[in-house]
Amino acid sequence: MQKIEILKTIALRAGKMIEEGFYASKELHFKGTVDLVTQYDVAVEKFVLQELSQHFGDYTLVAEESHSGEYIYPKTIYIDPIDGTTNFVHGIPHVALSMGIWEENEPTMGVVYNPILNELFWAVRGEGAYLNGTRLSVSTQSNLQQSLIATGFPYAKVERGMEYHWVMDTMANLLPHIRDIRRLGAAALDLCYVAQGKFDGYYEMDLKPWDVGAGILILLEAKGEVLSINKPYRIGEKVLIATNGMITQELLSFLKES
Repeated sequence: MQKIEILKTIALRAGKMIEEGFYASKELHFKGTVDLVTQYDVAVEKFVLQELSQHFGDYTLVAEESHSGEYIYPKTIYIDPIDGTTNFVHGIPHVALSMGIWEENEPTMGVVYNPILNELFWAVRGEGAYLNGTRLSVSTQSNLQQSLIATGFPYAKVERGMEYHWVMDTMANLLPHIRDIRRLGAAALDLCYVAQGKFDGYYEMDLKPWDVGAGILILLEAKGEVLSINKPYRIGEKVLIATNGMITQELLSFLKES
């Protein structure tokens, strides 16, 4: 079986656990002031790690709920068992399992699966990006004023430090110059929605590798663009900016102002 088919099979099986948990009562624990984790995050991650270890024994598995230390290895799989845990807890159907394979700090394969909305996104480098078998392509919007942009808020906002002020200043600068902004609360899906053409662009700061490890490749394979401010995006960069490739410079100009 091809590696991508193995990833998709694992995602579909794990998705049943996510869907069950979505409609069930949950035990809540706090990793930070507002950063939640449930028993389903832990259980899904345990299942995915067990499955991946059987088929990808030469890869380092970096998963949100269990990993500590460095993020970058020669061959890595980044796993977010439930991206959008806050949505998961509140019954909002924007949640997803994300698994992204990186080799030598470059994405090679990725799967993002939202079992609640039956959205299975996937990509292999050089082979395009797909949603449930339909090939994806970014939007053709070239006018920032007519663009729908997604964003997210870092957990560090509660400290009202640099991150909080960057978020608020950026929105104040950008909002008059776009059609509107959306904050759905799941970075993996935000990237996939840019790939699908639902969003024309997306930006966020303080993202972790498991948030974006799969979505970056899915967007790139849909002919989108991913960068940071003034440089290409690499795992660990402070800010991620993702677009359809046609509004990049104009969007970037407002983010730079912040």
